[in-house]
Amino acid sequence: MLIILLIVLLALYTPTQAHSWVEELTLIAPNGTFVGTPGYARGNYLRTTSGFSDTTMTYLIPPNTRENVTQILPTDKMCKDTQQDQTQSEGSPRLEASAGAAIALRYQENGHVTLPQTQPGKPANRGTVYVYGTTQPKTGEKFLDVHGAWTQDGTGGDGRGVLLSVQNYDDGRCYQVNSGEISETRQTKYTHTADPRMGTDLWCQQDIQLPSNAPSGKPYTLYWVWDWPTAASGDPTYPNGKAEIYTTCMDVDLVNKFGKQAIKSDYETDQDLNNAAIPSQFDSLGGAISSQLSAQPSSQSSSQPTTFVTSLAATGVEPKTVTVTDWEISTSTVFMAGTPIPKPTCALIITPGPTLDSFLLYLAIPCPRDRGTNGWNNGLDFANPTLNVYSTTQTLQTRWLFLVDTIFSS
Repeated sequence: MLIILLIVLLALYTPTQAHSWVEELTLIAPNGTFVGTPGYARGNYLRTTSGFSDTTMTYLIPPNTRENVTQILPTDKMCKDTQQDQTQSEGSPRLEASAGAAIALRYQENGHVTLPQTQPGKPANRGTVYVYGTTQPKTGEKFLDVHGAWTQDGTGGDGRGVLLSVQNYDDGRCYQVNSGEISETRQTKYTHTADPRMGTDLWCQQDIQLPSNAPSGKPYTLYWVWDWPTAASGDPTYPNGKAEIYTTCMDVDLVNKFGKQAIKSDYETDQDLNNAAIPSQFDSLGGAISSQLSAQPSSQSSSQPTTFVTSLAATGVEPKTVTVTDWEISTSTVFMAGTPIPKPTCALIITPGPTLDSFLLYLAIPCPRDRGTNGWNNGLDFANPTLNVYSTTQTLQTRWLFLVDTIFSS
C-alpha cells in the first residue's frame, strides 16, 4: 500500500516552475461538500497519462515569443489550440450539473502561493481569477472580446456571456507541501489525509454558481482566466512589467434535473478538506461580484501591464475600507483596501500602509498624460509607490482623478 501511495505522489508532484489550469470541476452540495463525479476541461491531459508535461495544459497570454511582454493583442485567443472546440479527451468527461448548481473549479498552486519570494514583482494575492460563462461560445474566441468586456448582468461586450466570479488566486488555505513558511503554517492549520488526486497538497479552488436560467440539454461554456502580472520595476528582467495570463476553457453538460447540488443552505464546518468548498466563497454564491472580490480586470490591448491587487489575507493586515469620490462621474463608493477602483483607462490601487493607521496609493495602469495640468501623476511617485503613504486622517485629492475621503477598519 505504501509503495502504491508513493507512486501516486510522484505522479502528482509538480515543480514550483509549473503553472496552473483547472484540474477538475466538482459539484458542491448544500452543506459545502463536493459530491458526484468530477468533470474536466476540453482536451484534458491527465497528469497520470504517459507523456504528460506542463505545456500540454498551460496556455499563456501573451506568449513568451512576443517581443513586447506587456502587450495583449485583439487577435489573442481565449483558449489554447487544443481547447478551441467543445471536445473531451478519453477518460476526462464533462461535468454534469443542473442550472443554478454550485461547482468548484480546482487548480494547483504549484508554489505560486507558498513560495512567493521566488517570483519577484508578483501581486500579493498571487493574481486574480475570473470565470466567464456563455451558451454561445465561438471557435477562435478572442480574449479581449470576453475579459474585461462581459459583465455580471450580461450587458457588457457583445452580450453573449456573463462574468460569473472574481476571486483571489490564493483562496486562503491551499498549499503545495514544501519547506516555505506559508506552506508549513497551512499544513498545520489545514490538515487533510493524502488522496490519489491531490497527494499531500491541498488544491486551490474557485467556487461559482451556474446561472439559474441556463437552458438544459446543451453545454454551458466556462472560461477561467488567471491574471498574474509582474509589476514594473518589480523584476529586473522586466523593467516595464509583464502581462502574464493563463486560461482554461471547459464545458458543463446541463441536465434537466433538480438535485440537491442546485440548492445552497448551511455550510458544514469541520468537514474533510479533501472535499470541501471554501466557506467565504460558498457563502457569497449568487451575490454581486463585488461581494466576492471588489476587483476589475484591466487587461488592455495597449502595452500596459494588468492590474496589481494586494490581498489582505496574504498580508495579514486587517481589512480596511476607503470611501472614494470620483470627480468625473460624481459618485461615492466604498471599496475594500487592496482592490482597484473600476476605471476604463486607469486604476488607482489602495493598499494597507506600513502601519495600521496608514494606507498606500499608486496607479496600476498610468492614466493618459493629457488629463490635468500636472499630467497623470499629480505629484504622486508611482515609480516608487512605497513613497506614497498617507495617514488615515489625511484627505488626498488628485487634480482630476479621485478624492479619498476617509479610511477605517471594517
